[in-house]
Amino acid sequence: MGNPFDLTGRKALVTGGATGIGEGIALALADAGADVALTYRSHAPEAVIAKIKALGRRAVAVKADFTGMDQAAAEEVIGFAADALGGLDILVNNAGIIHRQDSVEMPFDDWRRVLSVNLDSVWLLSQAAGRRMLAQGSGKIVIVSSVLGSQGGLRVPAYASSKHAVIGLTRALCNEWAGQGVNVNAVAPGYTATDNTQALRDDPKRSRVLLERIPAGRFAEPHEIAGAAVFLASDAAAYCHGSVVTVDGGWLAR
Repeated sequence: MGNPFDLTGRKALVTGGATGIGEGIALALADAGADVALTYRSHAPEAVIAKIKALGRRAVAVKADFTGMDQAAAEEVIGFAADALGGLDILVNNAGIIHRQDSVEMPFDDWRRVLSVNLDSVWLLSQAAGRRMLAQGSGKIVIVSSVLGSQGGLRVPAYASSKHAVIGLTRALCNEWAGQGVNVNAVAPGYTATDNTQALRDDPKRSRVLLERIPAGRFAEPHEIAGAAVFLASDAAAYCHGSVVTVDGGWLAR
């Protein structure tokens, strides 16, 4: 029996792969042997592409804005990755945004923008990738949720709603596709040192409150989330369907 974590020859797409958790996942997939395509919006992808190539893997990037994505745009992104890499075995739906504001003040446009990126695009890309994976009889879809997929958080109603929703989507797709060779699972990161948590980390009072709640006593680094994604993308997770792997330093245990 070979190494069940070996991804040599696999073709992966990571959305939002130019920074943060997405960058960590893209590099970890490449280190495990996969060729990687990634999407980016505002962060330049060249540094990540260079790191992937330095590992001896193929790497490509495509600029994409997931706000208001439709089915045609999703098909285009999935098609780009599959054409550039010669197939698609793994999709990591990582791209996401957050908006912090008191709920009574939050404009509907901001609510819709968060749901569009964090939920609608995840559904559309999973649907488009799922068609290809079902046709080939194999594939791994990993959806990045959050510990706020189990909690309400503070002043992030749209974000929390979207992260609850993608866990439901993970389970719904699992029920349809598990028997056809396609694994759909989720990763639920805790508080991680990324752009999305910069405001929290810059606020001494809020940062202290959060750190006191985390048994590990610190924010995660993006690469520390990546191992769970590699596991779910590998043969080691062949019997994982509809699972949510929490990587939170003990946050939900407190």
